[in-house]
Amino acid sequence: MAQLVGLIVSQDDAFRKQIGQQLRSGAMPISVMDDRTARDGVLADIIIVDVRGQTPGCMAAIELLRAGAPAAGLFAVASAEDPGLILQSMRAGANEFFTFPPPESDFHEAIRRAAARRQTSTSAAKSNTMVFFGAKGGAGTTTLAVNCAVEVARLTKRPTIIVDLKAGLGEITLFLGVRSRYTLIDALDNLHRLDAEFLKELVVKHKSGLEILAGSELFDRPSAADAGALEEVLRLLARQYEYIVVDAGTQINPCSVAAMYTAETICFVANPDVPSVRNAQRLLDRIGQLGSCRERVRLLLNRAAEPYPIPPAQIEATLGHPIHHTFPSDYKTVSTALNSGVPVALTGNSAIAEQFDRFTRRVIDPSAEPQMVAAGGNFKLSTLGFDRLASIW
Repeated sequence: MAQLVGLIVSQDDAFRKQIGQQLRSGAMPISVMDDRTARDGVLADIIIVDVRGQTPGCMAAIELLRAGAPAAGLFAVASAEDPGLILQSMRAGANEFFTFPPPESDFHEAIRRAAARRQTSTSAAKSNTMVFFGAKGGAGTTTLAVNCAVEVARLTKRPTIIVDLKAGLGEITLFLGVRSRYTLIDALDNLHRLDAEFLKELVVKHKSGLEILAGSELFDRPSAADAGALEEVLRLLARQYEYIVVDAGTQINPCSVAAMYTAETICFVANPDVPSVRNAQRLLDRIGQLGSCRERVRLLLNRAAEPYPIPPAQIEATLGHPIHHTFPSDYKTVSTALNSGVPVALTGNSAIAEQFDRFTRRVIDPSAEPQMVAAGGNFKLSTLGFDRLASIW
């Protein structure tokens, strides 16, 4: 499902904060744009109007918004259920009416209805944003992100881009054996001129067809202050590319959270060892607290090989989350690919390359049969791993 764009029309900061959290807390990926972006002509899919103030002015605002965005889902939010105000709002062009704060279930159901209407629009842009996030450093997050992106570009022949979100230590260009004159920071610092033509200057293209927005060389950027700009960049990318892959690293910070909010799928990478599973449980809980719905999380088990320190079945039980796909442990193949700058997905003839192919085909066609394959044989419980888990939880 393509990312939705939300706009909140209100002078009340508390209202904007509450509604912004509710917009982002459901299963639908929604980025919230500011008024400046709206003035620049970017159309919103969901518009929430605060009608708790003067009624004539609010109704005029709804009429103007409806005229400017006829296909948008337009919600009016009032202080109380007033039949007269409800009727005025509907006549002005609102699709939905809520009291503040809107009930969660009703609010998200209304968003689903608006999204369904959007899907039937022939003018609706279709994009798929995937954020790869690791349970710990060295989990193989970048390896999975890069190879997935390469395979998507190769198999679909559709516009595909990978964004390196890690500050200072991004490795995507290294993995792909390319150099880039520009980085994500150039995009963040030039929002005022960031259109399709300027974006072409910032990215570098790989031979697979994949385009790359390289990582920052600065250790202090992107920072918390860049989170809003990052959402704007990802929103523009969603208008230019059918597939967007983001390597968000392993740190929960405002920028990685902003990326998760815009993602259709959060690919959460973990290893079958105690530190990784411990971190995974804490991070999954944190993602849930942030409102980025766990329904969008896909747990990827990387470097899985017998004898398992912790078997996959035990990991699923501990995390309360199913394993979406398993990748085998193949240090030699991955290391050779990294040193040569040729992704594993393009080398073929290896078990891990086959898993990248299977996983990517599921990304392209989610209705495909699951390929839940283990890295070999039956799962065997390691007593040491089980005992350590029991001592932690």
